[in-house]
Order: sequence, then structure tokens, then C-alpha cells
Amino acid sequence: MSNVAPSSKLPRWMTSFGPQIIAALIAGLILGLVAKYTGSTADEPNGLGRALSIIGSSYVSLLRTAVIPLIFFAVVASIANLSRVTNAARLAWQTLLWFGITALVSVTIGMILGVVFQPGANTGQEAPAGYDGKTGDWLGFLTGLIPSNFLGLGASTSVSDGSATTSVSFNVLQILVVAIAVGVAALKVGKAAEPFLDFSASALAIIQKVLWWIIRVAPIGTVGLIGNAVATYGWDTIGALGKFTVAIYIGLALVLFGLYPVLVRSHGLSIKQYFSGVWPAVQLGFVSRSSIGTLPLTQRVTERNLGVPSGYASFAVPLGATTKMDGCAAIYPAVAAVFVAQFFNIDLSLTDYILIAIVSVLGSAATAGTTGAVVMLTLTLSTLGLPLAGVGLLMAVDPIIDMGRTAVNVAGQALVPAIVAKREGILDLEMYNAPRNGNPFADESVAEETATEPVTAK
Repeated sequence: MSNVAPSSKLPRWMTSFGPQIIAALIAGLILGLVAKYTGSTADEPNGLGRALSIIGSSYVSLLRTAVIPLIFFAVVASIANLSRVTNAARLAWQTLLWFGITALVSVTIGMILGVVFQPGANTGQEAPAGYDGKTGDWLGFLTGLIPSNFLGLGASTSVSDGSATTSVSFNVLQILVVAIAVGVAALKVGKAAEPFLDFSASALAIIQKVLWWIIRVAPIGTVGLIGNAVATYGWDTIGALGKFTVAIYIGLALVLFGLYPVLVRSHGLSIKQYFSGVWPAVQLGFVSRSSIGTLPLTQRVTERNLGVPSGYASFAVPLGATTKMDGCAAIYPAVAAVFVAQFFNIDLSLTDYILIAIVSVLGSAATAGTTGAVVMLTLTLSTLGLPLAGVGLLMAVDPIIDMGRTAVNVAGQALVPAIVAKREGILDLEMYNAPRNGNPFADESVAEETATEPVTAK
């Protein structure tokens, strides 16, 4: 008879990410209130307030560390995927065009919601120290596209109390421009560039793995971020962040259950079949908070349930997982930019709203299918000249928002290939309309009949 006691399982909150985030939000709220009512202020934080600030800022710094290599290698890898579609330039162009169209409509919805809901208004906060009061302008946007060096890096030195501190900054738009140029050049070079493209793909996989580790410690970062926000701004922060979260989810719902069904129906396809076909991937995206992690399932439902030919889906879905982000790169940055401007009592002009739309459509590759949208948020705020302090503020509720964002991302990544395939006459309508009877995939025999059909754009 064995004397070994049975091992006890850890409580669910210790192993499940969702409960961990909720627990972190509660802990951060309590610690933030304790810090505030024990005398901590933004200018003179006490011990607890300083600790919360360090934890929160350190977590955001970890995320920002991965921005430069992530953007560069993600964009290069996405462009390299174009070489996988033989004699299908029309398919590639149609795919990118519909990526842009859906992103433009989504970012417009986000901006309207930001203006209507006013999530950051009436907080009584002023712009943080160091803000120069300038928002975006066309000249600054255009000149900002021209790289000052290979990776758009810059450095500045400040002197305080007799000591000099040098900080390194980066321009996300310039990194994007360099990455696009390198990716296109690699495609033009051809076979000689294959080792570089293989290296880029490997580097991207490694960076994404490191970033995923950073995301896994998000509960710790959340405690610091929400705690510091409450200690610094008080109850106004909680109300504003709550309104911001509601506005984001309303926008996501409008895109997922409004825009997408309209596009499906306008192309003569069944809305019911689309949702039942894509739902397994949407569910996984909501839980995993990663378009890249959901990619294998997204591609499978796109081929097996929506009837998109494998040859085309193997290009469009992976490309979408890095560049098709209606949640992370359209709805979210639009509402977030309006929120930050309202929170710090900064007026946005018509030019600023146009810049938000342009950056969202062109900069979606910067999100790279990872969990969290700090890259896209940084890109939008820096382009508009808004205070980057808003990044740390919004990161406090990012894990909650990211679940819905990723679900919408995944749904769009399957939608566009289906629409393009239908427009080009290569969609398998029999497979699209096949009864699923509660199963996650269409009948296996239907899939086998069309698995070997060639992909030819009209």
C-alpha cells in the first residue's frame, strides 16, 4: 500500500489567466487606494506609490523592448509570404485591398464611438510635464516617414541634479518604412535572399515566444499599472477606464455583428454559415488573446468550413494574422487616441482624426499578431503627438480588452479570404454551405473532394 499522499491541485485562480487578471485588478485597485489615502501623490509618491509606479512602468518597458525587432521581422515575414502565391498577384492585391477597406470602416466606427461616448472627458487632468502641446500635422507625418537611420532610433540626454541621463527613443513609422523596403527588396532578390528570409522567420518566432512570456506576467504588471493609476488620478481614473472598456466592446460588437454580416450578405453568402464556420477560431482567439496562437485553427476553419482553397488560404490567413487587426489596429487605437486626448484635456483637429485613420490602415502590420496592442497604441499616440503617458494608463485594463479585440481580429482574418475567394470565383460554395450539425468542421468527405483543386484567379 502506497504511503504517498495524492497531490493536491492548485486553485483555478492560480493557473487560469482570466481569474489572475481579475484578481490583479482588484489587488491593484485596493493598493492604489491605500497609497492615495496614505499621502501618495504624483509629485511626491510614498513607498507604496513608488513601488506600484516601478512595477507598472517596468512592465510597459518590457513590452516596448520587443517593439523594434517585432515590427521589423513581422513586416518582412509578411511580405515574404507573397512569394507563396504563384501567378496570383490579383489575389494578393484583392486581399490587401479588403484588409484596408475593413480597417478603414472599423477605425471610423472607433472614432465615432470615442466622440459620442467621451470616455476620457471631465477627469480634470492636465497634460503631463514635458508635453509640448502639439498634436499631429501632415508635414510632421510625412517627414516622420523618412528614416533618420536604419531603425529610426534617436537619443536624448537630460541633466538633473548634476547627473546626465541618456534615453533612446524610436520612431515606429520609420521602422515600418525600413521593414517594407527590406521585405520588398528581399522578394526582388529572389533565391539569394532565402537565407535572410529564413532567418527573419526564425527571429520572429523567437521574439513572439519571448513576448508571450512577458504577456504571461501581465497580472503582476496589471497590479502596478492600475494601482499607480488610482494612486495618481483617484476615482476619476476608474470611471474613465470603465467607460473606455465599454466603448471598446461596443465597437468590437458593431464590427463583428454589424460590419462583417453586411459584407458576407452583400457577397451572396450565408451569415449563419459564416459564423458557425468561423466560431471555433473566434472562441480560441478570445481565450488565448493571440492571433498567431490561433493561426492554425483559423486557417483550418477558413479552408474546411468557409471553402477557401488551401493554396490561397495558406497565403491570406498567415498574412492576416500579422496585418489584419480590426480589433487591435482599428477600433482600439481610434478609441484610445480620443480617450487620451480627452483625459488630458487636449483638443483634436480634423487632421488628427484623418491621421488616426491613416495610421490604423497602414500601421496594422506593427501589431504582428501578438497579444496586446501596445505597439499600435504607441504608434498612434506618437504620430498624433499625444502624451505617451496614456500607454501606461490604458495598459491597466488591456488584458480585459484584448480578449474581445483578438476575437474580432480572428473573425476578420477568415472573412477577407472568403470574400476574395467568392469575388474571384474560387470559393467552394458546397463546402461553405455544408451542414455542420454542431461539429466544429464541415464533413470530412466534402473537404477531401476539393482539397486538390487548383487556385486560379480570374
